Amino acid sequence: MEKQMAAKLLTTCLIGSAILGGICYCYYYWNNNNGLLNRRKKKKGIRVYMDGCFDMMHYGHCNALRQARALGDHLFVGVVSDSEIIANKGPPVTPLHERLTMVSAVKWVDEVIPDAPYAITEEFMNKLFNEYKIDYIIHGDDPCVLPDGTDAYALAKQAGRYKQIKRTEGVSSTDIVGRMLLCVRERSVTDNPNPKHSSLQRQFSHGHSHNFEDNTATRISHFLPTSRRIVQFSNGRGPGPDARIVYIDGAFDLFHAGHVEILRIARDLGDFLLVGIHTDQTVSATRGAHRPIMNLHERSLSVLACRYVDEVIIGAPWEVSKDMLTTFNISLVVHGTIAENHDFEKEKSNPYAVPISMGVFKILDSPLDITTTTIIRRILSNHEAYQVCLYLIISYA
Repeated sequence: MEKQMAAKLLTTCLIGSAILGGICYCYYYWNNNNGLLNRRKKKKGIRVYMDGCFDMMHYGHCNALRQARALGDHLFVGVVSDSEIIANKGPPVTPLHERLTMVSAVKWVDEVIPDAPYAITEEFMNKLFNEYKIDYIIHGDDPCVLPDGTDAYALAKQAGRYKQIKRTEGVSSTDIVGRMLLCVRERSVTDNPNPKHSSLQRQFSHGHSHNFEDNTATRISHFLPTSRRIVQFSNGRGPGPDARIVYIDGAFDLFHAGHVEILRIARDLGDFLLVGIHTDQTVSATRGAHRPIMNLHERSLSVLACRYVDEVIIGAPWEVSKDMLTTFNISLVVHGTIAENHDFEKEKSNPYAVPISMGVFKILDSPLDITTTTIIRRILSNHEAYQVCLYLIISYA
């Protein structure tokens, strides 16, 4: 009898221990996993916002967006309206719809907010925080001062929701305008010399060259290329074993919305888009000594920043050879209908003769009628406005 009671007691203890252990385990599991869920819930993606005019978009803009994206998990980019730019800086070279195309194509951008205000107002800041759930507003370490002398990001700083990134040295939209004006001066100075205009253009170009005979002046840049910067912009991946590789080449000078759109169409034709960037010497030989405006590495970074591009050949040859097609396993070579060298078939040496003979060449209809020359002509059409702007800058410097 005593043995039976002892056995029963032991069984009860074992069952109770098992139940208690199960309860403890369930509590432990629930507590830890619920905590994990809570942490995941709390750790929502950090949403950051950066705005700008992004006029004549260049690799400096792209690098700023890359840095901003690195500070969060989702990057919203506000593109300032044309009217706001005119009121605060003067007429933009590229209209809003083209600037939206450019910003949307940058691979670090997640969403674009059009018609953003030039200054962060309280109303717009609340919209960013409440509607877009923005955590931080980002801007470069260069000052952004309104016409009345106040800081455009003062409210964001006061709210404790402001973060700063380093500005990319060696390039600015103003500098690029100066390079263009300089190249125009070089072409026209012997035909129609105007000391006043030459002086203004030289100052707009930061006085990098005072030698009218020096055709390399248009390519002067403070940009110092490094392997690290190339890696930062690169996708870091190659094509798969059975990938259909599409190749397109060109100068891609003053990277613009026309370039973006033709790259988008080219990318849709395959699995991997390889872009050849011609050397400065090749561009000068085919388009004149005053070209390119941007040097080889500057042009390469702008193309690399485009979400439709998988890889670039820095310093691609003018002619597409059979050896090149084999080496890079290129399935299709394409060229747009809107391009500076659209008469390539009439040239002595057709650069696409080999892919044409192999049946792997295709002409693509360009969606936008824009070339580098288009951008330069826009600058010239606003020449007086830029000169007035420069005169004011020099007067108050």
